[in-house]
Amino acid sequence: MSPDRIGASVSADGAGLHRLDRLLGGEPAAWLVRRARDRLEAGRPLTGTVTLIAATPEQRRAVERLTGRAARSGTSLSVSLTEVDRILRDSGAAPGGLAEAVTRLVGPLRDLTRERADLAAAWDVAFAALDEAAGGRDELARWRDWLDATGLVRRLAPEPDQARLLLLQVAAVLRRLPSRGIPVGRLAAECCGDAHALDDGRPVGTLALSAVRALAGLPFAAEPGADSRRSAWAAVGVHLDELSSLVLCLGLPGDAGTVLGRMLASCREAGQPAVLTLRQLRCHDDPLRADQVWICENPVVVAAAADEFGARCQPLVCVGGQPSAAGWRLLDLLAAAGAEFGYHGDFDWGGVRIADAVRRRVNWRPWRYDHVAYQSAVAAQPAVAAHPPGPLAGLGRLAGEPAATPWDPELAVAMRRHDLRVEEELTLDDLLADLGP
Repeated sequence: MSPDRIGASVSADGAGLHRLDRLLGGEPAAWLVRRARDRLEAGRPLTGTVTLIAATPEQRRAVERLTGRAARSGTSLSVSLTEVDRILRDSGAAPGGLAEAVTRLVGPLRDLTRERADLAAAWDVAFAALDEAAGGRDELARWRDWLDATGLVRRLAPEPDQARLLLLQVAAVLRRLPSRGIPVGRLAAECCGDAHALDDGRPVGTLALSAVRALAGLPFAAEPGADSRRSAWAAVGVHLDELSSLVLCLGLPGDAGTVLGRMLASCREAGQPAVLTLRQLRCHDDPLRADQVWICENPVVVAAAADEFGARCQPLVCVGGQPSAAGWRLLDLLAAAGAEFGYHGDFDWGGVRIADAVRRRVNWRPWRYDHVAYQSAVAAQPAVAAHPPGPLAGLGRLAGEPAATPWDPELAVAMRRHDLRVEEELTLDDLLADLGP
């Protein structure tokens, strides 16, 4: 290109830029440029009308200068983007129209559609390890949806790269659960490289605890208090400390050759329940021998059996709701010696989930814990609707999500049909009939 043509081009560009600045430059027209930029960055066409509420006199004069006519009366100000595009092209201020004008005035535009796609892809990568660890585990499927619905991960780690590192650690923890028995500090150190990563309030600990509660059949959101946290972790075989994890039992034979065996034998001779710590059970390596062991959910059964039979009571273990790490350890020691188990619990959905968790750990046969026993218990008790509130108000309604009863599928069917919960205490007489000598 010759110097004359170059000079002419520069002059034309300068003149165009001057006209563009006169038409759309300055603060009074900045709102219109921003609206056009937002549409372009969002991938939307520059058509239709944009409206400014409560326009100032300066903003109204800027639009009048741009369109060449007086703006309509009123406080709001509407502008046709199609008309602005035509004006800019015809005037030579921006031969490429409004889109070119916006770029020349504010610089390169963002591609928000691409940015959103890239961000979504980054979040998919961040969740990949967790999705792999939770995949195929039905008890974690609703928990995974809950994470998305609540936005918990994004609150704890706002950026995908942060979340990826966090979720890698949570996934490593989930792959180890349920456990046969491990201290929480050791689990944290082995999975996260930090013995305190699963502490209360730490991001990994918060997410892992919600997953643990899902595995235990509990509401995903953590309940306040150390006892709730301890119980949830214990349900998957993780103990927070060795002394606060306890299990209640009665009538276990024990032996004369070990510390734990002598404790159990002494309690049995006295006809008194024994409360064992996880530490005592972890220090005992030999199987605990007992031919038949009955398992109940509630301590009231143990207390009533001790009162009724004392030293003559058959071996009985109380899991106390979700089994503690001590409870799991005791059941493992008894199973290792070949004990046969019978299980009874509350006839409600929480009780069913506890029963199934115990069943996955040790093989048991139902102890008055099938559809026949449930229907008999329902028939023996008044329904709650037929009585006024109070301790004798009858059976309450079932609450929570229904659960399967693999040991007797008809039990879940009967529970859905009657929709009544039967607490273990209401079947106490029948249970005691089986625990005597």
